[in-house]
Amino acid sequence: MAQRFENLTKLPAEPAKRRLAMANARLKTPVTARAAASVPQVLAELDSIGGPLAGADMLRLLSVALPPRELVWWACLAGRDTIEGDDVPPPLAAAEAWVFTPDDERRSAARAAMETAEPDDDTALCAFCAVTAEGTLGPGELAQYEAPPGAAENAAFGINMIALSRQGWGLEDGFAYLLDRGLDIARGGDGKTVPRPKAAAPDSAETVP
Repeated sequence: MAQRFENLTKLPAEPAKRRLAMANARLKTPVTARAAASVPQVLAELDSIGGPLAGADMLRLLSVALPPRELVWWACLAGRDTIEGDDVPPPLAAAEAWVFTPDDERRSAARAAMETAEPDDDTALCAFCAVTAEGTLGPGELAQYEAPPGAAENAAFGINMIALSRQGWGLEDGFAYLLDRGLDIARGGDGKTVPRPKAAAPDSAETVP
């Protein structure tokens, strides 16, 4: 399973502990990895531990490790999993547009789409991720204001967890799929070629941690 976490060329070389601290995030699963352990090393340990808590922590860790554009794209893929039908909500469309052209114009559009989103539109998290991914509250005058630590990372993690609950996948398969999609992005892929899991049995008692 170690090769699952190899060639993640898009991830920074910084220790996992530092990436978590920068985003004001922490793992709930106790790990024995040394303080200087890389993100792939900690992911591998969490994978060996297994279980829903470790699964959620793997998504959490990946959320603080992916670069801005890759993070937003990962969030957008999850956003697609939360919608029904072919109509793409404006916040999701705006976030995707920013990924392809990450300029101030698209960032402003993402902020506008986020602010005017319907109250029950979870893809507003995707737009928020795009707006704050570069570390500030937006372009123009807003660029002088730092975003809260972990703002974009929390949004990406949150939309992935919503996708997990909406799709009805079993937890093990769902966590593995969402993680592998992010790992594919971390290798330079688009995350779309990862095989989707099947829906869990209707009587499954699993719940998202």
